[in-house]
Amino acid sequence: MHISGKNRVGYTEPDAFAYTFRTFDPKQNRENDFDIFGATDADIEAAVQKAADTFLEFSNLPGKRRAEFLLRIAEKLLLEKESLISIYCLESALPEGRALIELKRTIHQLHEFAELISVENWNFSSSEPADPNRAGNPKPSLHKYFKALGPVVVFGASNFPFAYSTIGGDSASALAAGCPVIVKAHVMHAGTGNLVARLVSEAARETGMPDGIFSNLNALGNEAGEKLVLHPKIKAVGFTGSFKGGMALYKLAQNRPEPIPVFAEMGSVNPVFLFEGAFQQPGLVHRISQSISLNAGQFCTNPGLIFLQKSEASGEFIAALAKSLENLEPQSMLHPQILKNYTENASRLAENKSIINLVETNNKLENKVQPLLRQTTAQDFLQNHTFQEEVFGSHTLIVVLDDKKEFLTVARHLDGQLTLSIFAAENELQENIDFLRVCEQKAGRLIWNGVPTGVEVCRAMNHGGPFPATTDARFTAVGKDAVYRFLRPLAYQNFSLEILRKLIS
Repeated sequence: MHISGKNRVGYTEPDAFAYTFRTFDPKQNRENDFDIFGATDADIEAAVQKAADTFLEFSNLPGKRRAEFLLRIAEKLLLEKESLISIYCLESALPEGRALIELKRTIHQLHEFAELISVENWNFSSSEPADPNRAGNPKPSLHKYFKALGPVVVFGASNFPFAYSTIGGDSASALAAGCPVIVKAHVMHAGTGNLVARLVSEAARETGMPDGIFSNLNALGNEAGEKLVLHPKIKAVGFTGSFKGGMALYKLAQNRPEPIPVFAEMGSVNPVFLFEGAFQQPGLVHRISQSISLNAGQFCTNPGLIFLQKSEASGEFIAALAKSLENLEPQSMLHPQILKNYTENASRLAENKSIINLVETNNKLENKVQPLLRQTTAQDFLQNHTFQEEVFGSHTLIVVLDDKKEFLTVARHLDGQLTLSIFAAENELQENIDFLRVCEQKAGRLIWNGVPTGVEVCRAMNHGGPFPATTDARFTAVGKDAVYRFLRPLAYQNFSLEILRKLIS
């Protein structure tokens, strides 16, 4: 497949552009040899206008028709997997195995949403029959369904060029709901996005979808994204990235004349609590070491905090974990800017005198790092909120507690998280129900005797969490239920079933 580098506005690739830029090859430490064309203001306006014009037609198609579209995209992704994986690795320095896993996950997500909306009355919520003879107050008939919100802007994620970007979970769930999608491609993997966007557009044509249900725009800086979020015809935003970026979009959206929802997945340090029974588990050091270091720690579920009580067993665990991480080969980060942010954030944390470095990272290697492991005390953790700030990458802080009571104390002190993991024997959980009750309030997913990395794509999964992990803890970004972010309930009162059948797709 050839990378045109052009923007995609519905079925067209405009020839005009504002500027050009290139993506980066972290392994070779150089720019890639193809141009990406920055979107013009006219492209932005045309993409939004097309999405708005086609919304009613697209949202009222039968679910099975949109399901055909999603399945055709999945077919095309699989057919072009070699080209897609090649450019994915070139732009991210992530290994081919990871690329294949992520592509399979993206295809699986499309199948999941297609399966959901293929069922008749998939968007039905509830109904109440009329009771005209109810004494004193006749009861009307009521039928509640979910309806699409409107055009959605999706921001590609730096660390997931497939699964959280062009046709990742946000785009797939919005399209399944009946919402046209405009993707603001991530600048780090705009080439990958260009190829995927072409396949989405081809699938739309082949399945008879209206022009304008999908656009893909390239842009440096924040201006284009801000214009999209502020456009009055945009009705929702999907975002995966930093706390700073997510909150900037959220504030923009809330300050519009018509505020709109921003479903932003932001920073999380995914605390891991190790009770004494944890140290009896075989392979514990290896499991946690792998979770910390996987793909240079560039996951939103990377374990950034570990809490354990001071003991002989925990001391042996810390020493073994440090040795395990020290022996790992350095890994490339996604981009020099990601490395710069990682280094700056890690250095800022190290300014606190209570921090002990257990494993030092080698930042002299071009775009590569080794895991960084540090240690502090519970008292210092409670006094320094900066210890809860995400250092995106392979960085973990161990917090050593003096006694068991401090497990509850530090848990109460935590911000909202995507995940919270507890390694413990069952009797230890039975004895610490109050601790578990606090943990329930702090995370979107509680894990017993398991690491936080690895997010199963299924309906029972919840990938979200209390602020500041996300801007809305009521929704998941993974699994079939992610579609509900882009739907709103609508009650029909006193309508005949014949009329409802015509209105509900």
